[in-house]
Amino acid sequence: MTVLLREAIGDRLRHARTTQRRTLREVSRTARVSLGYLSEVERGRKEASSELLAAICEALDLPLYELLHLVASDIGAVQQPVPTPAELSERPAPASASLEGGTMVPAVIGNDLSDLRLQPVLTHRLSTSISKPRNAVVAA
Repeated sequence: MTVLLREAIGDRLRHARTTQRRTLREVSRTARVSLGYLSEVERGRKEASSELLAAICEALDLPLYELLHLVASDIGAVQQPVPTPAELSERPAPASASLEGGTMVPAVIGNDLSDLRLQPVLTHRLSTSISKPRNAVVAA
């Protein structure tokens, strides 16, 4: 599945605006961009120039580098296959490992489709019991 850069940027801009509970009209006035053009950018129909994108980001109090980082994460999440839990459990354990570490697995973070991105999460598997040892004396 191919995601167009202009669509990913538009999704992120719309998400930032709606999260702030701001209207298109308010942001377009602040950014000095026509309301119709801003709407087209948010819908992924128009590609914003770097100057226009900077003005919109400034109006949203969203640093341009942060927008681009989030967009890159979104596109990377769609482009990379996500292993299922079954695929993760099928991976063979290392034969010579004396200490069992965690496995890097992706986790979905966000609460709507435009905010889905993958972040590595370290999961741990305990190989020893945490209960009291048998036949041991506990002094208090």
